[in-house]
Amino acid sequence: MSSIVEIKNLEIDFRVPLGIVHSIRGISFNIDRGETLALVGESGSGKSVTAKALMGLLPQNGSIVGGQILIDGKDYAHAKEKEFESIRGGKIAMIFQDPMTSLNPIITIGKQIVEAIELHQNISSKKERDLEAINILNKVGIKNSEEIFKEYPHQLSGGMRQRIVIAIALACQPEILICDEPTTALDVTIQAQILDLLKELQKEFNFAMLFITHDLGVVANIADNIIVMYAGNILESGQTKEVLYNARHPYTWGLLLSRYDEGDDVNEKLYNIKGTPPSLLTPPKGCPFAARNDYAMEIDFIERPPLFEITKTHKAATWLLSEHAPKVEVPEKIKLLNKKYGGTNE
Repeated sequence: MSSIVEIKNLEIDFRVPLGIVHSIRGISFNIDRGETLALVGESGSGKSVTAKALMGLLPQNGSIVGGQILIDGKDYAHAKEKEFESIRGGKIAMIFQDPMTSLNPIITIGKQIVEAIELHQNISSKKERDLEAINILNKVGIKNSEEIFKEYPHQLSGGMRQRIVIAIALACQPEILICDEPTTALDVTIQAQILDLLKELQKEFNFAMLFITHDLGVVANIADNIIVMYAGNILESGQTKEVLYNARHPYTWGLLLSRYDEGDDVNEKLYNIKGTPPSLLTPPKGCPFAARNDYAMEIDFIERPPLFEITKTHKAATWLLSEHAPKVEVPEKIKLLNKKYGGTNE
């Protein structure tokens, strides 16, 4: 498979009254056609900033200070707005977290979808554009599509509005779809329906998908590969099963421990990663997770670890993988997850 997106050593800074925030600090990854890559991490880890850079939507105080953003081989890291306008929607589209703020409250659902069709599809007849919009509504699982076509966003539920946002993105016929926490505001049942819908649509249209979330559990059944981000860095990356069931970074362990898993005691208190992320006005010299890491060694506060290779597809930036590091005891719940899914932390 060929990579439709290649991020190479990307660095992004933001100018704020107190100085310069080093938001993204040299990250690299690829997304192949038809693949789903999940970016996972706490709020403030750099996930959404990365997505906005891909779309050319960084705020005015943000700038790319290093690296490349290659889309179909062309570098957009320092592209002008006109260049992004030529690919935004048609080549690359985005679904935002809150559908209510993504939709225009005073324009009907149908008109908002038709607008995307007018811009990105070669359909000259108004009647045909309306029919295409209704067809897209059917594709995203809306049964009474002809009625919904005439309604306004406030008349729909949260799950329905999210389907409408997906429909608008599909109307653009993108090759890359960015989903920025698209299920956060939905209940668990609707969340599962939206995830299943995205999988079905990807199978049909073969678009690449970048899925952003803070919950590793959400991406278990949708992502091919996972990148765990923290403080603008990649701490672990690999195929989904490798990251979920053979995690090697203490931060990934913390994310896994802090979520409810099937079979867990509902009365048991969930794990909480102690402390808070570092200030990126003055990023730590060593490992960005060192101050919150129960397994931190002296070197973690002095030198930033490289991405150690575990397999050809699985890497983790932790000094615990150095041949000189002491052997640590893997948390019991992580061992149980590994046993359940055939992983190992050896």
